Amino acid sequence: MRLSILSCSPTCYSTRRLVEAAKQRGHDVSVLNTLRLAIGLDHGDPTLHCRGKELNPPDAILPRIGASITRYGSAVVRQFEQMDVYTPNTAAGIGNSRDKLRSLQILSRHDVGIPTSAYVHDKRDVEDALARVGGAPVIIKLLEGTQGVGVILADKQEIAKAIMETLHSTQQQVLLQKFVAESKGKDVRAFVIGDRVVAAIRRTAQGQEFRSNVHRGGVAEAIDLDPEYAEAAVRAAQILGLRVCGVDMLESKSGPQIMEVNSSPGLEGIEGASGLDIAGAVIDYISEQVKFPEIDIRQRLTVSRGYCVADINIPEGSHYIGQSLEQTGLRDQDVVVLTLRRGGLVISNPKGSRVLEADDSLLCYGRSEHMKSLIPDGPKRRKKLKPLPATPVTEGTTR
Repeated sequence: MRLSILSCSPTCYSTRRLVEAAKQRGHDVSVLNTLRLAIGLDHGDPTLHCRGKELNPPDAILPRIGASITRYGSAVVRQFEQMDVYTPNTAAGIGNSRDKLRSLQILSRHDVGIPTSAYVHDKRDVEDALARVGGAPVIIKLLEGTQGVGVILADKQEIAKAIMETLHSTQQQVLLQKFVAESKGKDVRAFVIGDRVVAAIRRTAQGQEFRSNVHRGGVAEAIDLDPEYAEAAVRAAQILGLRVCGVDMLESKSGPQIMEVNSSPGLEGIEGASGLDIAGAVIDYISEQVKFPEIDIRQRLTVSRGYCVADINIPEGSHYIGQSLEQTGLRDQDVVVLTLRRGGLVISNPKGSRVLEADDSLLCYGRSEHMKSLIPDGPKRRKKLKPLPATPVTEGTTR
C-alpha cells in the first residue's frame, strides 16, 4: 500500500509512530505537508500539486489536520476524495467534529448522551440559556478552542453572565454546557478505529485544575471500558462520519456523555498509558479498507435515474405487520430490502421469510415512485433515530 500522511509536523510523536508502523508492515509511506499541497481544478480532472509537481495519487491518505488549518486541510482531503483516494476520515467528518456546535447539533437527534447545551447570540437570552442548562456552576466553551483552551468553569450565575457578555463583546462564539459535577476533573478518551474501541484511558486533572487534558497536566491511566461507553463512542464516531478518532466522554450518573470527537487524536498519551500499538492498528485498518473499501450506498445507488435509497418505517397499524418480506410483494414492485433495523439490531440482507413487526425500519433501494407510496403519512417532525449497533449482523445471526 502507498500511504500518505497529511501532517504539518513530521517530527511529532504521532506522525513518527504512524510512519514507523507503516514501514514495519512493508508499506510505502510518505509525509505530506498539508499546506504545501496545491489544488488543481479542471474539467473531469481533479489534481493536487506539491512544490510545483503534480502528485501521483497514493492508495490512501491519513489526515492529521490541525485545528488552525481546518478549512484548507479539509479542502485538501476533499480533493483526495475526488481523486478516489481512500481516507478513513472524510472532509465532511473532519468538519463535523471540529465545530463543537455542529457536532452537538448532529449528535442531539440521535440516541447518544451529550451534556445539555445552549448557544445564544443576544446577551438578553443568556439568563434563559443558563436556566436551561441547570444554572451555575456552568461550563463556558469557545467553539474554536482545543486542548482545553477556552474552557471556563463559572461557579456563580453572575460570573457566568459577566463572562458571556465579555466574550460576546469580542465577537467570540460561545457555548454553554451543563456542569456534570460527578465527573469534575475526570473524563474518558476512547480511541475508535472502524467499528470498535481499541483502547481507552481515563484522564484525571491535577491540583485545582478542572480540565483533564494531558496538555494541561492531566494524568492518564488505561481502563477496561464499559460496553455502554464503548458503544456510545463507536456510535458517535459513525454518526459524525469518522473511522479513526478519539471520543471524549464524561462519566455521569445517567451514563456516557459525549463531550467531543477528535478527528486527529494524539497517540502519545494513549499508547504510553495502554502499552498498545495504536499506530499499528490504524495502519492495519487503512490497509484492509484499501483492499475492500466501504462505499457510500446512497451516493452510489441514487445516480440511477428514477431509483433511490430510503428508510421506510413500519408504523403501528400498518398492513405490512405480520407479513413476511416475500408476502409484502416489495420485490415485485422493484424494491429491494437491504437491511432491516429492529430496536438495537441491524439485519443485513434479510430473508424473504422474515416477518415484519411494528416500528421495524427498512433500508430499501428501488424505483422512486414505488418508494413514495410505501412511506406512511405522518407528522413533519421526524422521530428521534434509533441507535445502531457497533457492528451490523447478517440474516440468521441470533442475538
